Amino acid sequence: MKTFYTATVLGCIVLALLSFSVQSQTKAVLFEGIVVAGYVDHGAFINCAGPSIKFTKKPCVFLLGLLPSLRLKEDKVAAGATKNSLLTPNLGFGLTAVFDHLAVQVPLYYNAKTAVKNGKWNPGIGLGYKF
Repeated sequence: MKTFYTATVLGCIVLALLSFSVQSQTKAVLFEGIVVAGYVDHGAFINCAGPSIKFTKKPCVFLLGLLPSLRLKEDKVAAGATKNSLLTPNLGFGLTAVFDHLAVQVPLYYNAKTAVKNGKWNPGIGLGYKF
C-alpha cells in the first residue's frame, strides 16, 4: 500500500511538471538557498535543496534534485548492543515546491540493507524557508 501511495504521488507530480506551458522556465541550479526540516522513517531531517533542475512558473518554483541532509534517528536495539549515531549525514532525492518563501518538500531517503531488514526507499514530508 505504501509503495502504491508513493508511486501515485510521484506520478501526479510528474504529470503536473509536464503540463507546464511553454512560458515556464527550466534550468539547472547548484544551490537555491532553501532550508527544510521534516519527518521520514520514524526520525527527522534537516536539509538544503542541492543540485537540482528548477522549473519556474510564476508564482511557484519546483525543484527536482538531490538533498544533502542531516538525519536524526535513534536506533532501537537490545540492551548492550551497539547503536548507530543519533545524527548522520545522508543524501536524499526529491521534489521541493516553493510558494513565495514557504517551501514544501517530498524527499526520498534510502536505508541500506542490514542483517535484519531489506534496503528500501522511505518517503517523507518537510516544511522550510527560502532565503
